[in-house]
Amino acid sequence: MLNRNIEEVETSELLKRVRQIEIKTRGLSANIFAGEYHSAFKGRGMAFSEVREYQYGDDIRDIEWNVTARFNKPYIKVFEEERELTVMLLVDVSGSLDFGTSVQTKRDMVAEIGATLAFSAIQNNDKIGVIFFSDRIEKFIPPKKGRKHILYIIRELLDFKPESQRTNIQQAVEYLTQVIKRRCTCFLLSDFIDERDFRQPLTIANRKHDVVAIQVYDRRIAELPDVGLMRVKDAETGHLQWIDTSSRKVRAAQARWWHEHTSRLADIFSRSNVDHVSVRTDQDYVAALRSLFAQRS
Repeated sequence: MLNRNIEEVETSELLKRVRQIEIKTRGLSANIFAGEYHSAFKGRGMAFSEVREYQYGDDIRDIEWNVTARFNKPYIKVFEEERELTVMLLVDVSGSLDFGTSVQTKRDMVAEIGATLAFSAIQNNDKIGVIFFSDRIEKFIPPKKGRKHILYIIRELLDFKPESQRTNIQQAVEYLTQVIKRRCTCFLLSDFIDERDFRQPLTIANRKHDVVAIQVYDRRIAELPDVGLMRVKDAETGHLQWIDTSSRKVRAAQARWWHEHTSRLADIFSRSNVDHVSVRTDQDYVAALRSLFAQRS
């Protein structure tokens, strides 16, 4: 009976969180991102819409000759953008995403960004799907439309429990290439704490699809605080160790690692021709997304 009551409370809390994130992210999508998202992510091409009478300045290559012959005056074809996209969220759920030292964890921010992108997609009549990954493919949600589908995705973004704590971005990107046959727009959401070289599979995926990388990180991974002796645990391996944060050498070594890591990531994204943006957990992701959309428009 006690376990049942605990489960009911947990379910109620989860539904409350789903509702809160729906209100926040749907509002952002509708009021801020609607036009920018539409401009940044194009449809598959131009589709025939209708015919109208020829006007001075129209391209004669668009003349519809059958209609022109029937009415004995020139008509042209009118085209419109074939808008519908398939959008995939490729979401890192490894153990390192549970880290956070200020406003929220990296996992919480990934969930918010994912939900915002999902509502932006659905408001533009696009399908949306999700691939959750660690060092394995944890779950695949096929792309669909509809509010019920979006709420299911948000619930999974907030509450998904991975089987593994480790990360393998290469495997996740390769899976995307295999499972999604038609061209899609893919948002790769991760902290990118993965020492494997995933440039080649990312390049291949970006040739088939339109891949956009969104890095979420915490400021304390870039800059250790001077708080003396600290016990730290690797969230992916479980390894425990003590570090002396009062040591300048220790703090400098961490800063150097972060600089090398971010430089390596920038090189991977540049050479694979993937647009990317970085968002810190104590900063506003709205500005980062708007900047990303603007550079693609």
